[in-house]
Amino acid sequence: MTSTTTAAPTRVARRARLAVSALFFTNGALFANILPRYPEIKDVLGLDNGTYGLTIIAFPAGAIAAGLAAGALVRWAGSGRLAVAGTIVTALGLLAAGLAPSVPLFVVALLVGGAADSITDVAQNAHGMRVQREYGKSILNSFHAIWSVGAVTGGGMAAAAIALGIPLGIHLSISALVFVVIAAIALRLTLPGRDPESDVIAPADSGAVSVVRRGSNPRIVLMLVALVFVAIAGTLVEDAGFSWAALYLGDDLGAAPAIAATGLVALVAAQFVGRLAGDPLVDRFGQRAVARVGGVIIALGMGTALLFPSVPGTIAGFAAAGLGVATLVPAAMAAADELPGLRRGTGIAIVSWLMRLGFLASPPVIGALSETAGLQAALLVIPAAGLIALALSFALPRATSSKAS
Repeated sequence: MTSTTTAAPTRVARRARLAVSALFFTNGALFANILPRYPEIKDVLGLDNGTYGLTIIAFPAGAIAAGLAAGALVRWAGSGRLAVAGTIVTALGLLAAGLAPSVPLFVVALLVGGAADSITDVAQNAHGMRVQREYGKSILNSFHAIWSVGAVTGGGMAAAAIALGIPLGIHLSISALVFVVIAAIALRLTLPGRDPESDVIAPADSGAVSVVRRGSNPRIVLMLVALVFVAIAGTLVEDAGFSWAALYLGDDLGAAPAIAATGLVALVAAQFVGRLAGDPLVDRFGQRAVARVGGVIIALGMGTALLFPSVPGTIAGFAAAGLGVATLVPAAMAAADELPGLRRGTGIAIVSWLMRLGFLASPPVIGALSETAGLQAALLVIPAAGLIALALSFALPRATSSKAS
């Protein structure tokens, strides 16, 4: 995206930036509040690792299903209002999942929460794009960094709740109330009026079909496929840490529940640092070099932690994974958006939608592997994803095409 103005942002734009930051913060915090308590839910429902892996894919499955409708909903309701509505439903869905007395109800609650989360994600990014155009410069990465802050906050809240012995229902009720209130306040600060059609992030529907049907430039199709798998590698690393870090540290390595929750916090905190440093590093060395280094950090950091297991080493390994994965998904999206022959927005929409397959595939794959080889061996998926990102980094540009975004 190129700059549209050089004037200082208006007061309305500055308020809207604060609103979008708040929405990204709540989006990261809500899901992170329940993740460290997954082992507790697993025990209450009496699930083995394989069944657990199959049940928690309900969240990404709901997100994939709802993603097709998100663009139309933004056009109908407006991105600001829809992001807040989605936040409310996400909070209620996760609260219901934490209180579910049976596996079917747990799955249904996660499906609802995942669907709402997907809609919130599209809506808050769409509103972020509106604000970015008001600023006339790139600020979208800062919103994703705020999401990481929210995830660290949510993980920290969960760890504190576990340490203090706060019951799951009370903990998730407090989380839901706090972040719904924040989102509701943010709504008052969003940009007024309807979303311009060009700002709405559409799902990968007709755009994806047109790319496949075109078939006249196999290289573009190859590059797009490679970028999708770079993004999927990033989501595999994230979801493996989100869904299994607390379980591995607690059950396999014997960490206390409050300490086991810090694996997720370490991953997201390092991801936040990586995202803050990512833009200047990409400007200097290019997306390809940064992604290659990130892939190596993931493979070496988490690979070493799994080969020589210990609680401190594993927490450090998850931190290395978070640092390495920080720029993979944004890099894949940015590169896809610049592919020649595709309309602006088509490539990023395809990558954004299809990368959720990583979230869908990770839990059952790791769960099935852990049943046969143990969770320690199953988590080798994380360094393997780093190697995939390293191998497919050829699809990323050597250097940024422009300082403007």
